[in-house]
Amino acid sequence: MTAPPQHIGIVACSAEGAALCYRTLCTEAPGLLGKYAHPEVSLHGHSFARYDACISRDDWAGVAELMLDSARKLAATGARFLICPDNTIHQGFRFLEGRSPLPWLHIAEVVAAEAVERGFRKLGLTGTRWLVASDVYPQKLAARGLAWVRPDEADRLECSRIIMEELVNGRFLPEGVRTFQEVIGRLRDSGCDAVVLGCTEIPLIISDANSPLPTLDSTRLLARAAIRRAITGG
Repeated sequence: MTAPPQHIGIVACSAEGAALCYRTLCTEAPGLLGKYAHPEVSLHGHSFARYDACISRDDWAGVAELMLDSARKLAATGARFLICPDNTIHQGFRFLEGRSPLPWLHIAEVVAAEAVERGFRKLGLTGTRWLVASDVYPQKLAARGLAWVRPDEADRLECSRIIMEELVNGRFLPEGVRTFQEVIGRLRDSGCDAVVLGCTEIPLIISDANSPLPTLDSTRLLARAAIRRAITGG
């Protein structure tokens, strides 16, 4: 008898990104498991305001404590491993490594693996200003022999404003789409052959259909990796 898929725990931060990840798990798993079938999924999220307060003061240890609290609660539900569909708060990982009750899939590692699989060599980074300035992606990309380009300061700030004021609140405006298309176009002109959608809400407005570069959709890639791990057990 085939073992059932492992129970997936989602450590949520913002609602829109977590919801997209959860929907992807539930809608794409049936292609592998059969009609309506998907792994058991539990989700825990602290108030986004608590994360925002920590992020605003660069308190990544505080972010890690919130993530760890979610991890412990998800472990108690029977989850076997964890995913976090929020790129920015992965900056807290260095404070929770070795303390988590469960293993994690790291979103940037998943994206880096996909980039290698698809033959990309130089990636543009998009996301909040905190994420783009951080080492979350550069560390994982460098480990795979990949190069990267960060947008300039003005582009970082405007993309971050759109994310934090519009996308996380479910507001998807044409002006925001145009801004991201222009930023990605400049990354293309800098020699990038693909763009990391490094905020889990960006795929709600940008995709291969409207992007000047091929996209690496961190949200859906993480969900798909979680489905594979749940099925294979490793």
